[in-house]
Amino acid sequence: MSSETFDTSRGEIRMRRRARALHWRGSCAIFRSAMNDPSDIRPNGRALIPFLVFVAFYLGLSLQAGDFYKVPMPIAFVVASAAALFLGRPQTLAKKIDAYAVSMGEPNIMIMCMVFILAGSFATIAKGSGAVDAAVAIAQALVPARFMLAGMFLVSSLVSLAIGTSCGTIAALVPIAAGLVGPLGIDPALMVGSVVGGAMFGDNLSLISDTTIAATRTQGIEMRAKFLANLRIALPAAAAALLLYAALGRGTAELAGAPVGWRECVLVLPYGLVLLLALLGMNVMALLFGGTLLAAVLGIALRRIDFWGALDLVGKGTLGMSETLIVALLAGGLLGLIRHNGGIAWLMARIGSMVRGARGCELGVLVLVFAVNLFTANNTVAIIVAGPVAKSLADRFGAKPERVASVLDTGSCILQGVIPYGAQLLMAVSLAAGAGVSVGAIPLIGRLYYQGILLVAVLVAIALPRRRNV
Repeated sequence: MSSETFDTSRGEIRMRRRARALHWRGSCAIFRSAMNDPSDIRPNGRALIPFLVFVAFYLGLSLQAGDFYKVPMPIAFVVASAAALFLGRPQTLAKKIDAYAVSMGEPNIMIMCMVFILAGSFATIAKGSGAVDAAVAIAQALVPARFMLAGMFLVSSLVSLAIGTSCGTIAALVPIAAGLVGPLGIDPALMVGSVVGGAMFGDNLSLISDTTIAATRTQGIEMRAKFLANLRIALPAAAAALLLYAALGRGTAELAGAPVGWRECVLVLPYGLVLLLALLGMNVMALLFGGTLLAAVLGIALRRIDFWGALDLVGKGTLGMSETLIVALLAGGLLGLIRHNGGIAWLMARIGSMVRGARGCELGVLVLVFAVNLFTANNTVAIIVAGPVAKSLADRFGAKPERVASVLDTGSCILQGVIPYGAQLLMAVSLAAGAGVSVGAIPLIGRLYYQGILLVAVLVAIALPRRRNV
């Protein structure tokens, strides 16, 4: 090789390296400008190490023990939080602990904890007053046992679509689903998973869902445009999941439905009230409080419980969510510290630097919202954080805003519906346990078929050629 050729090749290598560096710095600039963040939080890949510690500790020890109940999730978060405190910015430990505590007390975390408390109270008083048993009896009388699994998925989908909240849907329906597990002799993870899947379908598509509002606002489009684009992805996935659940329920033994009288119809009124108030747009905490109050009043009036028994049930329901509350607080502190140390900024800039073309943009947005959701455990927050960056990338690469909004919302709902420390799965596992059904987070994830089908559907939608107006 001549010296001239050698010098030319070295020059090309330097140019390519310089181009990649400029692209990386440009992606960082896009992130900062989109988030209106000057330069306080600098991208730092090392900030993600605590999350890897969490995965290694919780998943690794559980696999080694062959039992996912052996490792308490709060302990795994404590270990990962300790790693985050020692591996973070060059600050004093006191300042790091302050940042951790601020993240634990972040408004979204506190609201989530309040919803957990009210959901636990509502589920326990509804069971104690006979509302769950009445709902189970009505379901057995109206729906053939072989279609019960598909029926729970369908009802959960419609309820969540109507009320726009997956947590409210799970709070109302998981106790009923858990009550059907014993009589049907069905896998509890499969039954609870059908409710969670349907709840995420509605959360993804509902026009009053906070994820829909966040996705459309960050992309600057009308809700109708996003809904139509989203429907092409979610509806085929929901239809496939419904057929799958119908097939899985074929072997279920038929049940002799118990007679349903006026008492059963009265006792299920708290569920009707929760759904009605949700349809009217009432806050999820207000509707759960109203449902708890009505269940207590009806239970006392029909002499299923007395006043002191109602107070005891509400108290036990609140305390029954204690582990869930601890996990939510520790997760909020850990994930906030990862963001504070630059982990989220590093992820967003790194993913943005890899995007090429309109399809690459959509795929990059999907990976982006996955990554942010993984470290925030809140799909609405993930969309709010990733949305401005996704908008900048869409403008840069010519991706249609309604498709980007659809990918943002769909991706966030897929991941939110499968992470074991997310509000939906934490609530589902806790409410099932309160109803006397043991469901582990990891076995439950293995039965979340709708989320898996939806992931395939969104990847196919990104890969397929599309018409100019689609």
